Amino acid sequence: MPAQLLAMHRVEKPWGRHRLWPGFDDPSPDGEPVGEVWFQSPGDAAPDLLIKYLFTSEKLSVQVHPDDAAAQARGLPRGKDECWLILDAEPDSTIAIGPREPLDADTLRAAALDGSIVDLLDWKPVRAGDFFYASSGTVHAIGAGITLIEVQQNSETTYRLYDYGRPRELHLDDGVDVAVLERWVPHVGPGIVEHGRTILVEGPKFVLERWIGGDRMIRLPHGETGWLVPVRGTGEVDGVAWRAGDCLSVSGSAVLTASSDADLLFAYPGATRM
Repeated sequence: MPAQLLAMHRVEKPWGRHRLWPGFDDPSPDGEPVGEVWFQSPGDAAPDLLIKYLFTSEKLSVQVHPDDAAAQARGLPRGKDECWLILDAEPDSTIAIGPREPLDADTLRAAALDGSIVDLLDWKPVRAGDFFYASSGTVHAIGAGITLIEVQQNSETTYRLYDYGRPRELHLDDGVDVAVLERWVPHVGPGIVEHGRTILVEGPKFVLERWIGGDRMIRLPHGETGWLVPVRGTGEVDGVAWRAGDCLSVSGSAVLTASSDADLLFAYPGATRM
């Protein structure tokens, strides 16, 4: 089946919100806040990539993810590179990504234990339209008041270094072991490659493109899957209707039609654009 709507899985989080984003139903005022929306393939499929929306009202934990080698050494299928497209942010919202200055492992561990790690991180102000690519090993923390789309390797292996006193387990040995101790360097994508097509990320683990509205042909190599994430607009992929807030998997060749106001993300595994 060339195109398929994916199931939406809403994840309640204490740091989530009761007001989400156009395309998503708000939880009831007396219900638990929703922090994440995941899009899942049917059955027990475990594809290479995972698409999420995040809605934050508090700072998330300071955390880090292993790369493929470190994950596989623990018997896990893959590590976790990820990226974030900011859809909306309150005026004072920030994301911490990497240390402000290079650290050593002992300093990182001590700072995680006493909470001063928060002051060692590079907190960057964010606004709608900002884009960040965080390769595995990048110490990071997503701040409050942010709505974003996350594209990631399909792994939930997270090593928490600091959690603002919340009663959750920390993973200092594993986290310090995989953390990159140098400053974060922004990933520079190819940018605009043709009218209406921008490459935000090109490898090493996935490619992420951004498209404007109109019709186009999607052609993926045999056996590979792509993920279409409509940020705005409506349309169809091979007769399967979509709207903002949906997510579709696409394989093989498919015809995409999109309204003129459409804003679309398209992600697929690998380091080379299709």
